[in-house]
Amino acid sequence: MEYIKKYQSPIGNITMASDGESLIGLWFEDDKYYADILKEPVEQDLPVFDQTIAWLNLYFDGIVPNFCPPIKMQGTPFQRMIWTIIQHIPYGETITYGDIAKAIAKYGNKKEMSAQAVGGAVGHNKIAIIIPCHRVVGANGNLTGYAGGIDKKISLLELEHADMRRLFLPQKVTAGEMVSFLTE
Repeated sequence: MEYIKKYQSPIGNITMASDGESLIGLWFEDDKYYADILKEPVEQDLPVFDQTIAWLNLYFDGIVPNFCPPIKMQGTPFQRMIWTIIQHIPYGETITYGDIAKAIAKYGNKKEMSAQAVGGAVGHNKIAIIIPCHRVVGANGNLTGYAGGIDKKISLLELEHADMRRLFLPQKVTAGEMVSFLTE
């Protein structure tokens, strides 16, 4: 059985999900993959939700929580490896998809690893904020990709007092501009 509980954060509504013991999901309501693993959840109070709310309250008050509610990462072995790496990105710091890909390649004794594959795994993180995928940025500080929305990614990084000077929003390119690039 799966359970859910709602949480109102300063930057948007959040849904928490549990298997009864562990947190299995935490999504902003406008997340691209919102509650994608849930079948027929029941709204219920649980100790894991109380722990998660305590964690989130500290976090949104600008305090680094010194505990973590019990979590269960549901995904492929590759995704779980990426999410484990993400959990070790320090509060207020960022790392690039390419940096993670290089670390995985080195760990697996491979010549290289695709940053796009890493991005796919990061984007499917089911436990936002606690597994801080918002701390992963594109090459050279590009604030690309966040299933909860770039505005949320920026808000979370600002809350953590991350150095935003080298970070930037991706430029939107129109179809007409793309055609002109291809024909030059």
